[in-house]
This record gives sequence, C-alpha cells and structure tokens, in this order.
Amino acid sequence: MIIMKFGGTSVGSAAAIEKLMQIVAGRAGTRVVVVSAFSGVTDSLIEAARAAGRGEKFDTILEALAIRHREVMEAAAGELDPGLDRIQELHAELRRVLDGIFILKEVSPRSLDYVMSFGERLSASIVTRCFQARGVDAEYLDSRALIKTDDRHGNAKVFAEESYKNIKDHTAGHGALQIVTGFIASTREGATTTLGRGGSDYTAAIFGAALDAERVEIWTDVDGILTADPKMVKNAFCIDEISYSEAMELSHFGAKVLYPPTVQPLLEKKIPVWIGNSFRPDAKGTLISDRKSNNRWPVRGISSLENITLVSVQGTGMIGVSGFSSRLFGALARRGINVIMITQASSEHSICFAVTPGDAAEAVTAIKEEFALEVKSGLLEKPAAEQNLVIIAVVGENMKNTPGISGKVFHSLGRNGVNVAAIAQGSSEINISAVLAKQDEAKALNAIHEAFFLSGTRSVNLFLVGCGLIGGTLLEQIAGQRETLAERYKIQINICGLANSRGMILDGQGLSPYRAKALLADSPSPFNIDAFVRQMKEFNLPNSCFCDCTASETVAAVYETVLHAAIAIVTPNKKANSGSFDYYRRLTAYSRDRGIPYLYEVTVCAGLPVISTLRDLHLSGDRVLRIEAVLSGTLSFIFNNFDGETTFSALVREAKSKGYTEPDPRDDLNAMDAARKALILARECGLPLEFSQVSIEALLPEACFRAPNVDAFFTELEKSDAGFEKRRAAACTEGKQLRYVAVIEAGSARISLRAEPPESPFRSLVDSDNIVVITTERYSKLPMVIKGPGAGAQVTAAGVFADIVRVARSLV
Repeated sequence: MIIMKFGGTSVGSAAAIEKLMQIVAGRAGTRVVVVSAFSGVTDSLIEAARAAGRGEKFDTILEALAIRHREVMEAAAGELDPGLDRIQELHAELRRVLDGIFILKEVSPRSLDYVMSFGERLSASIVTRCFQARGVDAEYLDSRALIKTDDRHGNAKVFAEESYKNIKDHTAGHGALQIVTGFIASTREGATTTLGRGGSDYTAAIFGAALDAERVEIWTDVDGILTADPKMVKNAFCIDEISYSEAMELSHFGAKVLYPPTVQPLLEKKIPVWIGNSFRPDAKGTLISDRKSNNRWPVRGISSLENITLVSVQGTGMIGVSGFSSRLFGALARRGINVIMITQASSEHSICFAVTPGDAAEAVTAIKEEFALEVKSGLLEKPAAEQNLVIIAVVGENMKNTPGISGKVFHSLGRNGVNVAAIAQGSSEINISAVLAKQDEAKALNAIHEAFFLSGTRSVNLFLVGCGLIGGTLLEQIAGQRETLAERYKIQINICGLANSRGMILDGQGLSPYRAKALLADSPSPFNIDAFVRQMKEFNLPNSCFCDCTASETVAAVYETVLHAAIAIVTPNKKANSGSFDYYRRLTAYSRDRGIPYLYEVTVCAGLPVISTLRDLHLSGDRVLRIEAVLSGTLSFIFNNFDGETTFSALVREAKSKGYTEPDPRDDLNAMDAARKALILARECGLPLEFSQVSIEALLPEACFRAPNVDAFFTELEKSDAGFEKRRAAACTEGKQLRYVAVIEAGSARISLRAEPPESPFRSLVDSDNIVVITTERYSKLPMVIKGPGAGAQVTAAGVFADIVRVARSLV
C-alpha cells in the first residue's frame, strides 16, 4: 500500500489536480491520498479570522476564496458538477463562523483552528469530485473523525495508538480511494485541532504508520530535499537518499520541504518516505530510509531556522550547583515553552537556549520567577534575550569521526566575517548548529555550502571601482579566462559591482563581464564611493572582494571600512600604502590578524612578484639588508635610451608618444610615483617611514614644474638638455651610464640619479623594464634580482587578476 500526500501548489489549480490524478493512476496500490489546502489559502483564512476578530471587514478575502475554489472546481469537474453545491455549503458555513468571530471581536486558538480547517476540507472535496467525475471510486475522508489529539490548538499532540486503530477500522470497511484532509484533527470531545503548519505531511505519516504502508510519498513543487534552500543558495542540488535521522535534523532546523514530526512515526516502523515534484514526476526525488547510502560528501545538507531568540542565563550561582538545569528547563516546561537548541559553557558559568520569539518573554519571566532569590542576591544575572537570530544547521551522518568538519564550517564563517553567537553539537556528531544574526543567513549558507559541496570550486564576488585603462583591461582578461578558470581550476569570478568616476552599477546576482562596461555606461546612478561600499555591504555576499583600479585617495580612504566588513581588497592603487604609516599599519595588521586578504602586489613593479617575495623572505627567517631598484617604467625607458644620440627632452617626447608617461610627463618626472613605490618597499621591510622621509633627488629644474601647460613644459625642458648631456658624458668617460635608482637600507629610503658601471644589473635594463635587487643575509654574495616589465595595462591588469585568484585560493 502507498500513501500519497500532495501539497498546496500540487492541488492549487485545475491543471495541477489533473497532474495529481495522473500520478495517482500511475501508482498501483495507492489507497490514501492526503491533500493540503490550495497554496496561500490557509494564510488567507488566518487573515480573515484576525480581521473579523478586530471587528474589520473580511468580505473581500472571503469572496476571493470562494471565486478561486469555484473556478478550479468548474475547470476541473465541469460547471454543472454537483460538487459545486458542497463548495457553496462550506463557504456559507465559513461565513457564519467569521460572522460569529466578528460579533465577539475575539478569535481564540480553538476558533482559529476551526477556520483553518476549511482550507483542507474545500481542497479535499474538490479533489474527490474530480476523481469521481472521471469514474474513479473515491471517497472524501475528513481526518478529524479518525485522528485524535489533545487540546493544544495550533500544534496539537496526536494520540497515536487511538488514531492508528481508528484509521485501521475505517479503511478495513472502505475499499474506495480515500481523499483525506491533511493538517486537521480533533479532540476526543470533537473540537477541531490542527497539527502545526505543514501538518499535512504528518497526516500522511500517521496514515502510513497506522496501515503499515509500503511507503509514503510526499508530492510538492521541488525535486526533493535539497542540500540547502534554493531561494538562498542558487547552487543547491537535490539529495538522492538520506537517512531518517538526517531528515529529522534538517527538517527540525528549517528544511521546508518536510514537516519535522513527519519522520518519527515512519521511523518507528521503518517505512520509507519518498519526496518528489508533482510538476516533474519523472525526477528522481529524495528517498528517506534506514538504508546506508554512499555519500561522497561528509555533509548531507545545510538548513536554517529563522526568527529565533537566544535566551542566556549566567552567574557564579550556577557553578557546581546540582539540579540547576533541571530547575531551569522544568520552569520552561511548566509553561509549555519549547526549547529548540541548548548550549552550556564548560565552566558552568553560563547557559543559553533558543526559543521562538513568541515564547521569549514568557521564558524570561519563568526564569526570573524560578531564580528570584539568586538574582536578588547577585548569584545570577538577569536573563537576557537576543532577537533577530537564525540557527544554521550542518547535518550529515558521515560527519562522525571525520576530522576537520567543525574547522571547515567555522573557517568559512569566520573568513566571511560572520559572528557566531552560540554553538551546539550533539554527541551523535550528526549535526553542528550555530546561532548567528539574521542578516548573515544567506551569506553563511552560501559560504558553508560552497565549502562542502562544490567540489573545490571557489567563487569570488568582485566589486570593481575604476574601469579605465587598467580596470577595463582587467574586465577583458576576466571575460577571456572565465571558462578556463571555472573548468580547469574551479574558480568562479562573479562581477557584482562596477564603478567609474561618472557612475556605478551593482547587482548581487552578477553582471556579465562581456556587457558590464556597457551596462555601467547606461547606469543612471552617479558614482559615490560611500554609497557603493554601503550597497556592497548590504548585499552581504560570501567571498566578496573589493578591487580598486583607481589612483584616488578618496577610494583608498574606504579600505579600512571594507576590511572591517570582512571583504577582501585587491588594489594597484598606491595611495593607501604610501599615505600615513599609521593607516598602512592598521590595514595590514587587521588583514593579518583577521585573515582577510589585503593584496597589493601590483602597487610596485606591476605584475612582478616583488612584495610577495619580500614576504616570503621574511616568513622564512631571512633579513633584508638592502634594496636597490629602478621603479619607474618611464624613467627606465628614458635613461636606458639616453646614449648621446638623442637629447633628453626628445626622449621624453618619445616616451609620451608611446604612452609610457601620463598626459603630462611631469607627473612621472617629478618621481613622486617612484618615491611612493620605494616607501611601500621600505614599509614592507619593517621601516616605519613617512613619505616626507623619503629623500628624492629632483630631476628637473623648478621652471619645468612652473610651466603653465605641457607645451611650455617641453620648452623649458629643452633648456635643460645641455645639463643632462653634460652629466651623461661625465659618466660615459668612466664607462658608466645614468640610472634613476631607489635605495632602501639602514632605516632610510632615497631616490637619486646614479652612474652605473658595466657590471651593474641596472645596465641590463631594456625599454621600460623595472628591476629590483634584494640583498639579504642569505643573498649577500649574489643578490636576488627581479626584472621585467614594470608598467603597461596588460601586465598591470594581469597582476591584479592574479591577486583576485589568490583571494579565491585563500578560500580553501
């Protein structure tokens, strides 16, 4: 025998009911079909009852319900079907009940249960008539006649043995297909009760256990139990098989596809439950049983229970006092308060537990009354209640005896800045639960789901500010490499925000890297860095990364705010690390202490691995003694080609024409950019220098900087050609060549024009190459040399891209 249950969406239209009947016809041995109210009807009934209780009109709600049920009945069974009379009778009875509530101006739990019962009674009546109209021997069965409960309205307790006997006796004398009202039952005195929202699943389980069914099938609008809520985790997927205990844990902590009490009566009799999609009946679905299944993941699923209040009790009066927990939870039990989760410090100094918000005030009152003397004497603090929380539950039988599960869970949360208020794990090791803020729910679910289920796939949600030469090239590189990263390296980069000096666009679902710049051009939102960061934080996405491809001090000023939001930063912008030493220290220290990536490799020598090399030397215990470097691609080009055949000013013009300089070459020739890079290297070596302490030899006379425009600048520069040539010739007579070199040593940093001998590594430079020569205690006789292109959009963007990939790799 098969017991089938169909949820609200599976009975909510004539087409859905037609599909339902086809499914039942294809399942030989089906004797019982349990149905829920049409989707949304129970909420409408509650709304109507509460409106009546407030003395407000409810006619609009009632009329909409009558029209909906009548239209479905006419479409499914015909406009003249006699079942329409039954629908009309039920709606007339419902109106009389609501009229009574309206007169009394009160809706009690008992009357609310009775009002809610009309949803299932109407849907079961319609489904019964639809079967009968097609010649199927079907009977309407009001489950209130068989399932008996206590009088706790809204969530009644079932008297199992009595209900089982009633069901067996009834089905023994009725061979027709039974169309059963889910969700509702009655007391022994005949008062209507309900089994809790979602209780139609429970009704099916009760019938299954009573009749020793072969299995129970729960038909809904999803393919089965998923690894997480697909509304929050878009990568969630269906679980083929799951154990009873895993299903109970997931449903208890919020998995909405299954009502929590459903599993228990079936577990006792080892009756499997299958969950499927009535709109995709050929989908595999999820089987719940006691069969050991092969699961390649240690975790089976992740669920969340929303709207939780955490009540905490603490004080020295708890330590070593036997019976304290008994008194605490006894006081709660006497008031009928259900405790969802409990956790206690090993010191016995504090204990906290989770309840629904509706029970929170009552729980606090119960504790105050039970421990009034202890609170008065200062042995206990007053109980505190923290609201707007959720419980995240990580469930799986394979978690037991598998090292590293807890570490992986809490690393994924901590890496994303999710604060955990409380933790609990049962001795069975099947469930790790954490209480956290409601605002972090989606982020936490996605972070944990990715950590366990995406086979090593790591995603980065990128927010890019600056779409000029570097940022635009970066977008092109991401678009060109996206598939390779995903397929070969399992790294996925989602562009969720984009901005330039004119506008900004943000989308938590992601922007196409191929169309992102076009979408930004059409965006009506003007750029505001504070608004951009605020929206990025409000998205609260896991694995977020802020990328600054500007040279803006204003953008650099928000780095601290971004890091404090647990968002990684990747930047080629030198302004933050060459600003005040205190700001540099705060950024790097927070990144190091909290494990939040702050990557700025590209701030010095573009894509060359200079900063990472210095860090590796430091981590391995080496000590940097001296750094010498050519850090300006512009000045490198000029002096590499300053051989006497071309004047200095002509070489500057050539560098400008090749795009090696800024539109105004003075921005390069003032050596400020090279000095910032030298300062960053000095700080990376541990020197607490300010920018003002970097010694800079001026290359140009003051008249060049006072020139009102670029043309006037070149006029003044030409006047200096003779001086540059004299200095070049003097070096040449000694077999040397001029290079503009930064030196960091002995607690200082300086940049100057030097004459280099033939054996100097700086003589090997070509075009606009950069070079960094590092002398350390280990590399003292033969210094380490890092050389290559130190400028250009492609190599700079590639360096930024590499840092973004490093952020992804840090998520492992």
